[in-house]
Amino acid sequence: MPLNKEVTRFLDELHHPLREEIEALRLVILEASALLEENIKWNGPNYSVGAEDRITMKIQPPKQIQLVFHRGVKVKEQPKERLVQDTSGLLVWRENDRAIASFKDKEAVEAGREALSAIVQAWIAATIETT
Repeated sequence: MPLNKEVTRFLDELHHPLREEIEALRLVILEASALLEENIKWNGPNYSVGAEDRITMKIQPPKQIQLVFHRGVKVKEQPKERLVQDTSGLLVWRENDRAIASFKDKEAVEAGREALSAIVQAWIAATIETT
């Protein structure tokens, strides 16, 4: 899936100090699943399957980039177990259907690239099944 030009334009105007990291994360996410569509939501890149939001990139405050893995804005009944297994330790769990991965620099993005791709793939598969 190609990068969304509106998102690129939004980021161009933002002049974010972690723009390289944002771009690297955008590519990892979009390359991990062809089902994802990129848009802007909550003042940052957002990734959805159809109309259902799945991953939101939190880019403010600009000291780190966070990827919030979720099942949309509406509260849903919690699954009994975490939706995906993360042996990398990249995810910090808030609920069984909500987790956050944080990146402070290029090195962190590069170090987590492979694990993040696997997490995105697993997240999309799991959240399509549980929706």
